[in-house]
Amino acid sequence: MRTSSAALAAFLWSSSILARPQIPGQTLTGTAGNTTIAGSSAGPDSNGKYVIEGVGIRATFIPYGASISNLFINDTNGVERDIVTGFDNASYYGIDRQHPHFGGVPGRYANRIKNSSFVIDGKTYHVLPNENPTKDAPAGADTLHGGPDGWDWRNWTVVAHTSDSITFSLTDPDGDQGFPGEVVSYVTYSLGHMTWDFQMVALATTKKTPIMLSSHTYWNLDGFANTETATALNHSLWMPYAGQRVGTDNILIPTGDILSNQQYSLNDFWSSPKQIGANFSNPDLLGNCGFNCTGYDTCYLTDRAADGPYDWREKGPVARLRSAWSGIQVDVFTDQDAFQVYSCGGQNGSMALKSTQGLHGVEGRERTIQQYGCVVMEVEDWIDGINQPEWGRGKKQIFGPGDEPYVLQASYRFSLNGTAVGLNGPGSG
Repeated sequence: MRTSSAALAAFLWSSSILARPQIPGQTLTGTAGNTTIAGSSAGPDSNGKYVIEGVGIRATFIPYGASISNLFINDTNGVERDIVTGFDNASYYGIDRQHPHFGGVPGRYANRIKNSSFVIDGKTYHVLPNENPTKDAPAGADTLHGGPDGWDWRNWTVVAHTSDSITFSLTDPDGDQGFPGEVVSYVTYSLGHMTWDFQMVALATTKKTPIMLSSHTYWNLDGFANTETATALNHSLWMPYAGQRVGTDNILIPTGDILSNQQYSLNDFWSSPKQIGANFSNPDLLGNCGFNCTGYDTCYLTDRAADGPYDWREKGPVARLRSAWSGIQVDVFTDQDAFQVYSCGGQNGSMALKSTQGLHGVEGRERTIQQYGCVVMEVEDWIDGINQPEWGRGKKQIFGPGDEPYVLQASYRFSLNGTAVGLNGPGSG
């Protein structure tokens, strides 16, 4: 049975921000799926970016990867900071094929797929590899973020744009990158009162297939303008529900083990806020994020069900990231059960900052992203759950015609906190 476009449209209308009351002064000029963009006659700016605004927050988005390109927040001194990585011009995303998934939506399956294969109903599927090439596997030993032409490498269609929201759509055909079946997806971003919310919806229309999405945004809450450090290691991170993590091998493929994050250990961010760089002098951190890697590239589990059913919007944040230098804090709320943290150990100074970031004309400070200069926070489900049936993630990661759609929801709530010593005493950020 093929999921009808009418059913998809009805779901999107009933569950997304497209159903919000019309804002006075806005004229809706079309409907999702038509060639006319709904909501605004204004197109992209001179840099190819679509601007939306909320109260105390402004952002730009581009069709390439349905990516966030700029996010502006005033710090505690009233100085506007652009706190996500990207490029100044939208056209450059498609030119620089080395960019590390800046701000996009990885799909149709985020993170890594072991051996670039999976089994559905007894049939083995092979998808295109694109990471960790070896002599025996020159194209790669695994698949990262959907393959060499994953969703965050593609141009999405803008189907709605208002003053405070934007919706992108992508149709992924049967067989692309080796994945079975067609998938139709819509991603809506909106800004509120110091909030950035998004919803990702995807439907498998013809065959059963894996679906797992995320937002691959790189953060520096100082806007790379911290006069004391070029890194984000000063940022404090708190993940109150992250008492466990997914065990991985030296190329970050899950082993099937679920590991405990013991209190005061290198991976303990749950018992209290801790600076990301707090343990970087500990030699045991070497290898924590893969072979010869110091830092974090880790999937933490966000178990909130111990006390029974909960509303993810009210339960409390799965993560809090904060910089004492800028005073900018973001609390992450989501309906997802895992949270990937990457401390940008792979950055090496080759990626330029945007003109809206960093220090200008300061000797000794290159206008590039240095190693550990950012942190990635990905809301998602348990990584490579399609290859770990004992985890029981099938209903959250495998979808077919007639099934309920895949849905990811998240709310990033910003605030200012001027406490210089950190949220939990000295050393906590």
